Amino acid sequence: MDDEGPYARAGGRLPGDPVPDPGLGDVPGPVPREARRTPYSRSFVHLLPVLLIVVAIVYDSLTPRYFTAGPLYTAAPLVAAPIYSRRGTTLTGAAVVVVVIVLQYTKGVAHYIDSMTELVTIATVAGLAVLVNSFVRRTDERLATAREIAEAAQRAVLPEPAERIGGFEIAACYEAAQAGAFIGGDLYAVQDSPRGVRLIVGDVRGKGMGAVAAVAVVIGAFREAAEQEATLEAVAQRLERALAREGTRREGLDAFEGFTTAVLAELPHGDGVLRVLNRGHPPPLLLHADGTLDHVSAREYALPLGMGELGVWPDRAEEIRFPGGSTLLLYTDGLSEARDARGEFYEPRTRLAGRVFRHPVELLDTLAEDVRRHSGGGMADDMALLAVRRP
Repeated sequence: MDDEGPYARAGGRLPGDPVPDPGLGDVPGPVPREARRTPYSRSFVHLLPVLLIVVAIVYDSLTPRYFTAGPLYTAAPLVAAPIYSRRGTTLTGAAVVVVVIVLQYTKGVAHYIDSMTELVTIATVAGLAVLVNSFVRRTDERLATAREIAEAAQRAVLPEPAERIGGFEIAACYEAAQAGAFIGGDLYAVQDSPRGVRLIVGDVRGKGMGAVAAVAVVIGAFREAAEQEATLEAVAQRLERALAREGTRREGLDAFEGFTTAVLAELPHGDGVLRVLNRGHPPPLLLHADGTLDHVSAREYALPLGMGELGVWPDRAEEIRFPGGSTLLLYTDGLSEARDARGEFYEPRTRLAGRVFRHPVELLDTLAEDVRRHSGGGMADDMALLAVRRP
């Protein structure tokens, strides 16, 4: 396994890549049933205005003249408004009006007041559908702009780590629980330094922009401290002071209860050892080349970052062996606290035991897909994953 070359791409799955089956380490799994249904449902929705017009024509042609399919005609442009372009919506409305006029003259009811009222109503709805379409288009443009800003913010706050840093293979994954969101209160960072590759994975208390601001503070402080401080303990103290300063600028509950759970790790160059310091965070997993794994548990947990005023617990980094072919997996509680329909938590150690992965990317892809299936696709909390392999 150790002579496998690195994937020829950056850490993380690219769009269109096969999804690994969680039951196998390196075999692509089947596409989920929901993903297969999506193209068919979209095609049906796009054909719905046409189908409504066709059904209305058939109904009008087969029924007596005092029967009308007016509701179907009015529904067609309204359905087209949010899914078609402005031109498509206009053509749908025009087609409905033309069809109604032709059918009214064919059935000999065009001169009746009810028919004229129906025609005016349908034409008015068609015009309103064009206005609705214009509003939807402007809304979509604003959402697209917001999406681009969110993507830029994610790249700035949580940049994708390089595939190789300091001789180690790296992969990272972030999934926000909130639909359409790109970043929340979870964080990760990797920094090469004169004393080795240093990493952090953490979870900021709270949600929204306040949590994102705290994430930016922690990552900025970590990158600076990882370069300058001689020990992992000193890095943790720098983060503690940075969050204390940030707390003085906050208001309300966050000013008193803001904190960040975190795991810091250090991989000295060429030493084959791993140092881990835990600040109230779920313990990392160490996956060995033979499929066995261990929790990297601290002998004594310290308080989360930002809670130094409550007491003093000295930071002590644990040092363990990190042999070639092993992978260190750090994660947030969005993984370990994901529940299935029966309320059972996801247990990464049980799910990964006995399995071998050729690259951190493969591990994270499989893990992310597995937890989605476990939770039914509805994540209750953000999830950050960071995997580092010693080739």
